[in-house]
This record gives sequence, structure tokens and C-alpha cells, in this order.
Amino acid sequence: MLITITALSSILVFQKNKSKTEEIAYTTFVKYLENKDIEEVYLGNNAKIKVILKDGREMITDNPRTADFKKDLLLHDIKVVEKTNSLDTFGLPIILMLFLLSILIYFNKNISKQAEKEMANMSNIDSEDSNAKVTFDDIAGNDEAKEALKEMVDFIQRPEIYREYGARLPRGVLLYGPPGTGKTLLAKALANEAKVPFFAVAGSDFVQVYAGLGASRIRDLFKKAKEAGKSVIFIDEIDSIGKKRKGSSVSGSEEGDRTLNALLAEMSGFKENEGIIVIAATNRVDVLDEALLRPGRFDRQVEVALPDVNARFQILKLHGKNKPIARNIDFKRLANETVYFSGAKLENLLNEAAMIAVKEKSDTIKNEHIDKAYYKVLVGDEKIDRSYINQKDKEITAYHEAGHALVAKKVDKGNRVTKVSIIPSTKGVGGFSLNLPSDKIYRTKKDILSNIMVALGGRAAEEIVFGKNNITTGASSDLEKATEYALSMIGNFGMDEDYGLVNYNVLLSNDIKENSILMERTKKILENLYQDTINLLNNSKEELENITKALLLKETINEDELNSILNH
Repeated sequence: MLITITALSSILVFQKNKSKTEEIAYTTFVKYLENKDIEEVYLGNNAKIKVILKDGREMITDNPRTADFKKDLLLHDIKVVEKTNSLDTFGLPIILMLFLLSILIYFNKNISKQAEKEMANMSNIDSEDSNAKVTFDDIAGNDEAKEALKEMVDFIQRPEIYREYGARLPRGVLLYGPPGTGKTLLAKALANEAKVPFFAVAGSDFVQVYAGLGASRIRDLFKKAKEAGKSVIFIDEIDSIGKKRKGSSVSGSEEGDRTLNALLAEMSGFKENEGIIVIAATNRVDVLDEALLRPGRFDRQVEVALPDVNARFQILKLHGKNKPIARNIDFKRLANETVYFSGAKLENLLNEAAMIAVKEKSDTIKNEHIDKAYYKVLVGDEKIDRSYINQKDKEITAYHEAGHALVAKKVDKGNRVTKVSIIPSTKGVGGFSLNLPSDKIYRTKKDILSNIMVALGGRAAEEIVFGKNNITTGASSDLEKATEYALSMIGNFGMDEDYGLVNYNVLLSNDIKENSILMERTKKILENLYQDTINLLNNSKEELENITKALLLKETINEDELNSILNH
């Protein structure tokens, strides 16, 4: 860019200087000479000479380069100025070029220093040494994942025994699963149980603007681990550097490919039974390059899933140990109500409850504190000022949420609706109906159809009570959920009779376009289920009215109050 600017500047200066002078033929110059119209002549080594007439005009003509040319000019009483170069024409561009080159050299040196600084920062990575060491006993739930990693402890501590049997120590373990399920804690526990150094980095640490720096950082990290002997290397969010390489691009030409290639090379370069284990964590195992997942790289792939009801109970008890929990707190009940909560979310729940208890100056954490924290985590804080909400809007919200709750109870007796509220929250929710499905490993087609009807229950109630032309925008998120359920049922799970057992994701990966067919089928299913939902609510109008009246009176009703209304 700097060279281009300099070249353009030179051309502009040259054109500017050239535009001031008029070029004449040498014969015309001779006539001016004979008529004594010339004042000065500038002689130089160039092919042209500069001529100034007595009337001030400037001209250029061809340089004859004869030996007596200067003598002839002097005999005609013309002032001769000799110049060895064309400084007027090219001096400024040359100075400008030197100035720009000096700036370029300066910045180049600074960039090199910055790259060296980045390298130095990476080389300062040391093993983690925390006083509060995490062990497997400190981690509740995920018993299968813990058992898989406990085997690795023996591999690290006694590699010579496995060498005698000809067994190769696994080089890598990939922990995959939803966020907040304890993948990092499991890696720390492995290192602490094995009593070896723990080198923890994130995948984003290797994504750099400087070419080759990411690959160099990989090599430095593994060098540190080898110098420490037996150790555990933990790479969090490995999908940052381990994504599938594009077949169309030249392999190794991009910085991301270079970094991934360096990681693959380092993992393949381990000596047998060296005692170094690489633990990686990701939420997106589907995007990882196949070369990472083959034996000899990440030999073991361990799923760290969301905790089941028993695991949630153990996690709640574990995080409640160091908190002043009231005696009447029922962690079993809370575990049943926290379906789809991760370990991190459960910890956050009890932490929020503790903060609410401190705010209210309570000696212990009570049920009401946990209830407040529970709904705060799910839907946010209740808005204090609700004076701006008119009675009509309250009625719309009440019928909408009553529709959700009533459909949830009608389509599946096992559904628990623990709370229905028309109080707006700080997360933008105008109201909510908290529906807890039964804790299952699998979801049936009937479950998915029921979920779609529950999602459509709010819009159906609005249409029944206020008419088609008065339905509101409050169902936008409900329609999004219903569409996702329907698409998954048709395109992912092969549960639709008309669409068959075709998986939509496979069609997309092979560039087979089925969007219009899938859209029409989804639309038809949603329309049929919406009509079923309207029919269900029409047959239960009295119960819908009773739930709505209770909401308008109390703004919030709990599970027992709802069951009492429906059983009345």
C-alpha cells in the first residue's frame, strides 16, 4: 500500500511539473535562439532541456548533446544553468518514499516485538496449583464419566504395568456434552487424583492474527508438558481449533489448519506410555475434524450429560453443604422440579437463594428463598412497577397463560404445572406457565405432539375468547417452540407417516433441497394440532374461565391451587 501511494505521488508531482511547461520542437528552439528571445537554458543529463524565454514562458525541447552547444548558447548571451539530475521533478517523491519506508520498517519491528511478546506470554503457562484441589468425591452425578476417567488415573501412575501387557496408554480423552455439566471439573479431578501437573488452556488461546503463532503455541504447550513428565493437558472449547477442514481449500494454507495440524502432529509424536494425557472439552462434537477423533489421538470419547433426577439431588446436597440450609428444605422435591438443569445451573440456583436470604437478613436459606431464586433463574425478577399494565392486557395475559396450563394438564396427566403467573419479568416475559414433564430418557411421538399442543394453548385461548381478529403477538415464542418440535419430529426423528424415515440434516449435507415439502408438511401438522387444541379448550371452557379468574385475582397460582380448581 505504501509503495502504491509513493508511486502515485511521484506520478502526480511529475504531471504537475510537466503541466507547467510547453514542449517545443528543436527547430522552433533554434528560431527563438536566432531571434534572441531566450533568457535561460537549463542543461543536464536528461534527454530534454528546460528553456525560459524573456517573456517568462517555460518550455522544454530535445537536448542535442553536442560538444559546442553550451558555447553557442553563451555566444548568444544566454544564461546557462547546469544540473546533473532532475531534483525538481523527482526529489520530493524520493524523500516521500524514504519517509514511508522508514515508517514501514518501524511498524514491522513493532509487529515482530508484539509477536515475540505473545510467544513469551504463552511460554509462561505453568501447571495449575490450587490449594482447594478438586477430587472425584467433590463431583456429584455423571458416575459413568467419572468411572471412565478413574481408569486413566491408574494408567498415568503405573504405565510400566500396562507396558508389560503390551497395552498402549490412551493419548487423549474427549469430554463432550452441554455447557455447565462439569467437564473442566472432571479434568482437574483426574490430574489431582493422579497427582500430576495440570496444564489448562482454552482453544481460543491458539487463534491468533499472526501467521504460525497458533501452531507455535501448541508446540510450546506440549514441550512444557513433556518437561514436567507425567501430566494432564486440558484444552477447553477445542472446537475453536479443531473444526473440520474444508476439502475444497488447500490443506495447511490457513492459520486454523496450521494450528490443527500442529496439534495432530504433537499428539501423534508422544512416546509410548509417556504418562501425558490430553483432555479436551467441547459442546459441539459434531463439528470436530475426523483426524482428531481417530484412535491414537482422542482414543476415548466420554459424554458428560445433563444430570438425571438422582444426580441433581446429589449435586444440590453437595452445594448445600457449606450453606445454612433450613431443615425443612426438600432437595428431593427440588431435584424433581429442576428438569434439564445442568450442574452449573443448580449451583447458581442455590447461590441466588443464598443472596436473597442475605438481602432479607434471614438466618437460614428457606423454601421461599429457593422458590424466588428458581423463578429468577428461569424467567428473571418480577417487575416491581406494574402500574402501566391496563386491565385489558391483564385479561389477555391471564387467558393466554391459563390456556397453556389447562392444555398441559389435559393432554398428559403426568405433567406438573408448578406455577402460573401473569406478572411480567425483567427478561421480557409477560407471564408464564411452568410445565414440568416427567423425567424420561426418551421422548415419544405422543410427548412431542403434546408439547406442540401446550405451546399452542395460549394462542388458542386468545382466539376462543377474543376472536381471530384480536389475537396478539404474545404467542411469538410459543410458535417458535411449536415449529421446532414439529420440524424435529418430521425431519430428525422420522416420526411422520407422510414424510417417512428421511433425515432432513442428511438431505441438507448432500445439497438435496426439500424445503418446500418439509414446510408444507410442518404447516399441515401445526394446523391440525392447533384445531385439536381449540377443540380441547372449547370442551373445557368453564375450567379455562376459573383459572383465568384466579390469575386475575391473585396474579400467581401454584400447583396445589391449580389442581384444586381443576378437581372442583
